[in-house]
Amino acid sequence: QVQLVESGGGLVQPGGSLRLSCAASGSILSINVMGWYRQAPGKQRELVAAITSGGITNYADSVKGRFTISRDTAKNTLSLQMNSLKPEDTAVYYCNAGGLYSGPPKFFHTWGQGTQVTVSS
Repeated sequence: QVQLVESGGGLVQPGGSLRLSCAASGSILSINVMGWYRQAPGKQRELVAAITSGGITNYADSVKGRFTISRDTAKNTLSLQMNSLKPEDTAVYYCNAGGLYSGPPKFFHTWGQGTQVTVSS
């Protein structure tokens, strides 16, 4: 099994910053892609940002220039630096990872439990 644990959510005023972190643990051989999703009340879960094992990144248009995704491949950790936060960024943020288990070859795709980000004055 592979587990993802997020941290760093909270309440912040508009224009403020937060940094989310995610740590992966378990029977991991390699993680190919990691990403952050978010889900606001009454809306579908959406991909915010993703990063490959080679460091290629991709962002939703709504967060480009404000959010920065990064990862430490050796430590299996993922971060999301969120700047210039807006009320519409309010959502539960989920870490996501896909890769290979150690041992007999088998793919995994797993989610963290989510962390709440609230942007409000």
